[in-house]
Order: sequence, then C-alpha cells, then structure tokens
Amino acid sequence: MKQTPVIQVGIQFKTSIEANFLGNYKTEDGEILTGKWKATMHNNALRLQNAEKNVELPSGASFIPANPESGKFTLHDVTIGINFHWERNEDQTFKGGLKLLIEDEKITAINILSVEDYLISVISSEMSATSSMELLKAHAVISRSWLLAQIEKNKTLQSETETYQSVYESDTELVKWYDREDHINFDVCADDHCQRYQGLTRSTTKAVEEAVNATKGEILEFDGAICDARFSKCCGGMVEVFENVWEPVNHPYLQKLVDNDKEPKGFDLDLGNEAASEKWILSEPDAFCNTDDKKVLNQVLNDYDQETNDFYRWKVEYSQEELSELIKKRTGIDFGIISDLIPVERGASSRLIKLKIVGDKKIYTIGKELEIRKALSESHLYSSAFVVEKKNENNSIKFILHGAGWGHGVGLCQIGAAVMGSKGYAYDDILKHYFKGIELKKKY
Repeated sequence: MKQTPVIQVGIQFKTSIEANFLGNYKTEDGEILTGKWKATMHNNALRLQNAEKNVELPSGASFIPANPESGKFTLHDVTIGINFHWERNEDQTFKGGLKLLIEDEKITAINILSVEDYLISVISSEMSATSSMELLKAHAVISRSWLLAQIEKNKTLQSETETYQSVYESDTELVKWYDREDHINFDVCADDHCQRYQGLTRSTTKAVEEAVNATKGEILEFDGAICDARFSKCCGGMVEVFENVWEPVNHPYLQKLVDNDKEPKGFDLDLGNEAASEKWILSEPDAFCNTDDKKVLNQVLNDYDQETNDFYRWKVEYSQEELSELIKKRTGIDFGIISDLIPVERGASSRLIKLKIVGDKKIYTIGKELEIRKALSESHLYSSAFVVEKKNENNSIKFILHGAGWGHGVGLCQIGAAVMGSKGYAYDDILKHYFKGIELKKKY
C-alpha cells in the first residue's frame, strides 16, 4: 500500500513573516530554532531574528519539527477570506514543517504536512466540526479527491510547453476564470480560492478525526482518473456544469442536476433560457439546500459564514450612481453612467456566464461567473445566478439584483449535503447524488 502523500500549502505572502516555533525545529544544516522569530529579506536571502541572534538562510529554507507528532508553529496576522466580505487577520497554529520562500519581493510561508492532517483542518475550516458523520465523511472524500487531482493537474501544467490560458480578451469582451494557474511553488493555497485551511486554529472534534480516518485514502474516481471534485456553499437548487465556470473541459461527473431527489413541478429546467431562469430565481423551488433549519445550517456555516443568512435566495440593490462607481472601481473600466446589465449567456443553473454592461462611455461584455461577481460587489456577489430589475426613481435608475445560491454551484452543495445527512442519507449516497457515474476507490 502506498504511503500517505505529503503536501505543501501556501499560507502567507508578506514582506515579513512572524513565526513562533512551539517546540524545537531544525533547519536543513541542523541548527535548532524555538520560540518567536521574525523573517525578513536581506540580499535575496532570509534573515531570521529574535531577541538574541540573527540567522541567515537561503530562500526556500525548511524548518522541520524535531518531534513530528507534537511539533507545531504559529504564524501571526494570517489573512483569511481574501477579498470576501468576511476578510480579516488572525493568528493561526499549524502542525508539521514550515518553508519560507522569497518570490516577487515577498516571503511566502508554506506548511509541509500529510494529506490526512491537512484534511482534518480543512473540514473543520470549511464547515462546523459538529456536522453529521455522513456529511463529514463525504467532505473528507471530496476534499481529498480535489487536492490529489489538483496536484496531478499542476504536474501536467508544468510539463506542458504551452502557457495555461485563462483569459480571452477583445475590444468588446473579457472572459476570465480563476483556478490553479497561479500556484506553482506549492500544491494549494489556504484560502477560499482553493480550500479553506486554517491549521489547528479552528476547533476540531473527534468526529472530524474519525471521519478522516474512516475514509483514509478514499477518493472519487471516474474512468480511472481521480475526480476534480468541486464544491460550493449553496447551489441554489440546481448544480452548475464545470466548463461554465472554469476551463472548457467536460467532466462527465460535474454536470447539471437538480438538488433534490425529484424534479420540482411547474418549472422549465432549461435555465439557459431567460424566461425559465427568471421564474426559477424569483421562486423558491423545493431543494435539499432550500432550508432555514438552524441546526443543519450550523453544521455547514462557521461563525463568519453565519454573518450571511440569505444564501438560497437573496437581493442586492444599487442606485445608478452607486453601480456606475462600483463597476468602475472593481473592473478598472470607465463605463460612464450605466444604463443596463444585459444577460448574454447563462449556464445550466441559471448562473450568468457572460454579462453585457451598457454605459454611456463604453459597452462591454464580461465573464465568467467569478469575474461577474467581482464586478458587482465590493467583495464577491453571492453568485452570478441573478436577474436584474430596473426601477425609475427621481429621474434615475435603481438596479435590483434578485439572486440564487452562494458560490459557483459546481459539484457538491454543502448545505444540500448537510440536509441529506440530516435526512439519513449515507455518505456514499450523498457523493453519488452530486457526482454522477463515480466510483469510490482506496488510493492508499
């Protein structure tokens, strides 16, 4: 049986890093460090300082715990929720080793640890550690699958001669997606861009450890390959197709599906159609993720997530002046006074893939879904599944966005999966609901 993989997770990217080694840590040349240290850059190398001495080390230096079981370190002022409405700094403690790398005139702090230790933290960071056992098991499997698939994908990208393309731009259109192309010096990052990983900071439970251990090495597989198992907070009743959000690659297991055990009556489910999409978004069809059960929501939503409570259906309002200033600020493009937001293309879940912005200085189409969400909010709009209502008020236009869901909507819907767990579905049934045609396999 193969050994458990060891991975590298990018945590911080700053001009200086403050770390507290909670125990003895060894450098590659055998020097022992413990306690509080500050790392800065000096002549393209690292300088670590404490109250007593300086240590000069090359970029890429690693610090390994003398006792792998008990070794921990704390990083100060780690930013979480980058560019989201809950962004904040906090001190975080991590298990395993630390690597410091100079890149782009800053220092990147990288945590070195086993996949299974990483997963215990991810599950506690992505949701409440008090979630149902079946939900925890399901999330352990998809988080493990996603991680190992990204590592394989990164190896492929680095071996290819062509540059990975994620931006298509013309005089009239910008289509851009955000995925893996910016992580070349570590396997994954620690924020929502990848999977939330906050070390030992989030309180875990025996249940989380049990869920990870019970599924150790277990992954989703399709046609002999590890599944790129995506997940989002709330699909809004319909799961989106992979290529509508990221690169134009079809994954047969990441397709359109109703988040229910039966199709809701009275709806045209061709949500790429504007009339069908409008009816869907302005209604509240039955779905696993359509819940206000606080006990279930508490399983999925951490404290900062619960600052939001209208994720299945939501509403955002802007005056014409507010919207014009916001889009100029967020896109860097001066559209002038914006008079319309026109849907150009929708995906399977009604999420906008392309949106035309009409201003008196410029008319321009943007996509994909995250680019749209970034343009229409100070952080990120809950999702790109929305319809636009315009009202005339005092010789100006008021824009009301009526929306559905939270996140990209591809793969497992975390709130829907929590409801399934509360209804008695086993973790493999939850996984087979969201990922069609997959097999569960033991990788190590």
